[in-house]
Amino acid sequence: MPKSDPKVTEGAKRTYESDPDKWFDNLNADLNKKTEEVLEHVDEETSKKVELNRIFISDFWRLWNKFNEFNIHFVMEPSHSSFAIFEEFPTKWKFRNTFDFSSVSTIQLMDRTQEEGRVGDSLKIWYYTNEAGIPGILIVFEFCEGEHYYKYSGWKRIYSQYTLYESPLSEIDMDAIHNMFGDVMKAWFESHLKHSRDIIIGYIKETYPKREGYSK
Repeated sequence: MPKSDPKVTEGAKRTYESDPDKWFDNLNADLNKKTEEVLEHVDEETSKKVELNRIFISDFWRLWNKFNEFNIHFVMEPSHSSFAIFEEFPTKWKFRNTFDFSSVSTIQLMDRTQEEGRVGDSLKIWYYTNEAGIPGILIVFEFCEGEHYYKYSGWKRIYSQYTLYESPLSEIDMDAIHNMFGDVMKAWFESHLKHSRDIIIGYIKETYPKREGYSK
């Protein structure tokens, strides 16, 4: 082991003896400062998430209503029973005062139409935090591309996902998101009116990058 420096040791000893609490006072000040920084960051992230979720949930419910006018059966998460109070279902409503927007990390609109294998076709919004600790948002379109038989688990549905939009929370462009929603919904709506699922699937595949799929 290296020999200790008597001068350093004596100096540290004198500092410790003259003010034995100094090291902790310095540490405590640093920890308090870090706590304030983290809490401020969390408050900003929570505030942004609340703001976005009010917009997205309202957007998705209006889309649900539009498709519902034509007896196109969609389901939404979170459920309308959790976030809305209705004067007249489904169009006259307001947000529940008790609804916790900050707790919602996934929002989705899912097609439940039985024909053409549409069940599971979904528009999804996810919140996430990357490895660098930066919060972001991911919007995907997800659909089933068929089934596959696995030796040990049997038949499973194969799902594909395509990235429609991705951004850090601090850089979100709502105009770009709404323009994207408009384009996707027009293709989705047309595919129902013409009874051709290929219209929405073809549009998604031709327009947006594919992500890694999964089975279930």
